Amino acid sequence: MDTTARRPIVDLTDAEARLKLPLKWGVPEGVIPAWVAEMDYAVDPVVLEAVQRMLADGITGYPIFGWDVDLAESYAGWSERHFGWAPEPAAVHPVVDVTAGVRVAIDVLSGPGGVVFPTPGYNAQHGLAQVTGREELLLELPTSAERAEIDLDRLDRLFAAGAQTLLLTQPHNPWGRVFSRAELEGIRDVVVRHGARVVSDEIHAPLVLPGAEHVSYLSVEGTHDHAVAVVAASKAFNTAGLRCAQLVVPDTAARKRLADQPMSRNDSYSPLGVTAARAAYDHGDGWLASLVERLDQQRTLLGELLATHLPEVRMRPLEATYLAWLDASAYGHDDAAAVALQRGRVMVSSCTSFAPGTTGQVRLNVATSPGRLTEIVERLAGAWR
Repeated sequence: MDTTARRPIVDLTDAEARLKLPLKWGVPEGVIPAWVAEMDYAVDPVVLEAVQRMLADGITGYPIFGWDVDLAESYAGWSERHFGWAPEPAAVHPVVDVTAGVRVAIDVLSGPGGVVFPTPGYNAQHGLAQVTGREELLLELPTSAERAEIDLDRLDRLFAAGAQTLLLTQPHNPWGRVFSRAELEGIRDVVVRHGARVVSDEIHAPLVLPGAEHVSYLSVEGTHDHAVAVVAASKAFNTAGLRCAQLVVPDTAARKRLADQPMSRNDSYSPLGVTAARAAYDHGDGWLASLVERLDQQRTLLGELLATHLPEVRMRPLEATYLAWLDASAYGHDDAAAVALQRGRVMVSSCTSFAPGTTGQVRLNVATSPGRLTEIVERLAGAWR
């Protein structure tokens, strides 16, 4: 197979999706799932073949512990091709997944002060600060704004009051925002002024849509001494269950601190995940190009469907990811997700898991077929209107 050629995106049937995506599709018959961040598409055949070949060869033992030169070089090459910037391979280290990588980075590298967490924020990382023995300090993004922006004055005050780490998700989930270089420079200036740290979750970087450009926080001048990024191929290539992400640590002193940790601090990433990640980084460009094109089409389709069926729903610009943040509060339902499930038989993610105390908003996964997305919006219209 020519691994450089464009490869089509193959939609899973309902039966195939129930088999292949047991979490997302573990819903009652008749319910369409549009919640957890998995795509209703078949895995890139190049990635699948790499994993199948490994299993056929009986390679099921432990992965290499610690730095993996092949994985590190694969990611560095990928980053250079896609983002015009690459860490040195020595900076790239395997971890179980992105959330585990964030936890390891905070545990080992951050001071004891609080962790600033912008909200709405990725629901799996709510409470992560407490898990590491630190206070979680919420930095609320204004729900009325057309674009989510980090309030630098508020961030400055939180650091002045004792916070020591910013957990930055960029591209942002659930807002779908891509932060500009100027915005990241503004964050850097506040962080440096207070001697704080940044842990940048960049798992959605491969899924930036046309019209926007991903800038890694680590590509911004003056960040290497206080920041790490956590990256993965798993979100873009639908391989989350294979369990492998990468922690990018440009500072040599920080790398030594991580290397000196007990094995139990960072183990259990999978050799299958390493193989899948390398295949995606080395040979997945053609499939990813097709995926981004499909997601761009789904973004356009969603806008058209909302204009037709739910004109009072506000959708902020979707610049990256396949997760749209919808404000349906105009239709008068505090728990719009519950109404969607009960009346429309559609499962979306409730705003309360991303921003406790908020109402009327949901996160909608658009990574499905055009026909299924059309039915989802039609059902939501029947439920909410």
